[in-house]
Amino acid sequence: MPLLEVTELQTHYATSRGLLKAVDGVSFTVSAGESVGLVGESGCGKSTLGKAILGLAPVTGGVVRFDSEAVSRLGGRARKPFRRRMQMIFQDPYGSLNPRHSIGDILAAPLAVHGIGKAGERRDRVARILAQVGLPADSIHRYPHEFSGGQRQRIGIARALILDPDLVICDEPVSALDLSIQAQIINLLVSLKGEFGLSFLFISHDLSVVRYFSDRVLVMYLGVIVESATAGQLWSRPLHPYTRALIAAVPDPARRRQSAPLDGDLPGPQDVPAGCRFHPRCPLASDRCRVEAPLPRTWAPGHDVTCHHADEALRAPAQP
Repeated sequence: MPLLEVTELQTHYATSRGLLKAVDGVSFTVSAGESVGLVGESGCGKSTLGKAILGLAPVTGGVVRFDSEAVSRLGGRARKPFRRRMQMIFQDPYGSLNPRHSIGDILAAPLAVHGIGKAGERRDRVARILAQVGLPADSIHRYPHEFSGGQRQRIGIARALILDPDLVICDEPVSALDLSIQAQIINLLVSLKGEFGLSFLFISHDLSVVRYFSDRVLVMYLGVIVESATAGQLWSRPLHPYTRALIAAVPDPARRRQSAPLDGDLPGPQDVPAGCRFHPRCPLASDRCRVEAPLPRTWAPGHDVTCHHADEALRAPAQP
C-alpha cells in the first residue's frame, strides 16, 4: 500500500479568460522510503501539484490519499493529524522565513501548534534539529537576516523535519542557491532521508539534480504527467519526445554538440492545445497528435508514457 496516492487530481481556477487548468488529471504514488522526482519547465504545474497535495492549493477534482485516508476530502480539524505527517520545504529561503521571529521561535511554532511537549522539551527538540541540519547551537537566538541563503534553507529543512513527518515535499529547494551550496543541501537531504526514514516528492526543473536524488521520476507538461519511470530507465531510454528534449538540454562536457532548445514556449494553462498538449513543439507530431489526446501506456514494468509515437523513441539510439 503506497504512503501517498494521488488519483486524477485536478486544480482548476475560474478566471475572466476561462478555466485555468493548472493541474489536470494527475495520478501517481509515493511508497514509504521512496524519493520521487517531479520535473518539467516552469509553469507546467509542478508547484501547484505539490501545494494541492498538502491542502495549500484547491483540489477541484480527484483525490489525495495519505496512508489510505482521503485527506483531500477532510476539513481543517480532521486533517490536522495528517498535516503533521506531511511537510514542505519551500523554494525561497529568503521569503519563507518570518524576519520578525528568531530561529528558535520559527522552529518551535509547529510544535506549539500541534501541542507537542512543554516549553523546555520544545527548546531541546529545536537544539537537536539545528545540530542535525548542521547549524550552530547559537542559531536559536538569531534572526533570518543573519544567515546566508544556504543556511536559511537549512533552517527551512529543520522546520519541515521538526514534527518528524513521513513525507516531505521539496519545491525547487536548491534553485535559488549557488551551485556549490546546492550540492551541500542535496547531500544533507540524502543523509536526512536515511536518518529519518523519509519519503520525498522532489520538485525541480533540473534533471541532473533529480537523477542524483530520486528513485523514480515523473515528467510533467502543461498540467499532466507525460512519462514516469525509474531514474535509470528514464535517463537511459526516455520515450516521450519532451523527456528526450529535457535530457538533451542538460549540459554534458562529453557531448560534442549541445542540443538546441525546444521550439516555442510552453503554452499557458488557459490555452491548452487540442489533441496531444505537446504537439505544437514536438518534432514527431502527426495529424493524429493534433486531434487525439494520447492515453498512458506501459512499455516496461514501472515505465509508462503518454505518446502516440513512443515506439519511434524506442527505435532511437539510447542516451549516452
